[in-house]
Amino acid sequence: MTTPTTGRLRVDGATLHYEVRGEGPLLLLIPGGTGGAASFDGVADMLAADYTVASYDPRGLSRSPLDDPQARQRVAQHAEDAFRLLDLLSADAPARVVGCSSGAIVALHMLTERPERIARVVAHEPPVVEVLPDAAEHRAMLARVQETFRLDGLMPAAAEFAAALRRPGDPASAPVELPPQARARAERTMADMPYFLGSIVPSFMAYTPDLDRLNALSDRLVLAAGTDSHGELPYRPAAHLAERFGTGLVHFPGGHTGLTTHPAEFGGMLRKVLAA
Repeated sequence: MTTPTTGRLRVDGATLHYEVRGEGPLLLLIPGGTGGAASFDGVADMLAADYTVASYDPRGLSRSPLDDPQARQRVAQHAEDAFRLLDLLSADAPARVVGCSSGAIVALHMLTERPERIARVVAHEPPVVEVLPDAAEHRAMLARVQETFRLDGLMPAAAEFAAALRRPGDPASAPVELPPQARARAERTMADMPYFLGSIVPSFMAYTPDLDRLNALSDRLVLAAGTDSHGELPYRPAAHLAERFGTGLVHFPGGHTGLTTHPAEFGGMLRKVLAA
């Protein structure tokens, strides 16, 4: 694995850790969950053959500390952080952006906010549940998860949240055997779970994208989902939007976390859709 060049970028209310590999047009990778820049380690070198690949830890995660750890988190502010990176690394040319899960929500907002800075967006399973016809059920679920977190703590709330993401009737998944690097990363990122579940999940999953604007820009948007996550909650918004916009849904290897479980295949599909 290539050792990336690392940097620190001061933004409003936080300092971002970012990593850069390769040469060519800028490709910004926005992680989901608690993964941080390291969640793209399995694909970054492959993509760096064609692009200048930048990844980062979003504000409040891992190596990107907040000035105020209790600050409310907003999709728009996370998108502005990403634009600051674009302006730093590709001031004169639009960039390609890939977002996974909560990072895909940020990528959708970027496309609608400043489309002149975006050449293409790949949004893998953005959990924008407000676009779904049963959005009220998911709002109630998120409220229950936050109440469980407040009363019973992290692990019961995380278990309740994970159950809500599964297909109805599916049992809890058996532990997936991860590559050694991914196992080490999973252990490190557990420390970020309280922040993610308490600050990112309720804010980001309440976000409603500008659907008319996304539709008008859909020629630059690739909506993606995992082949193994059909019917799961994070899959459904991507499928719903792809049908609404008439763009088709692109399936990637694995499930919601295919980036981690199938990195080589996931990276190969990314190269294909970015070049299309």
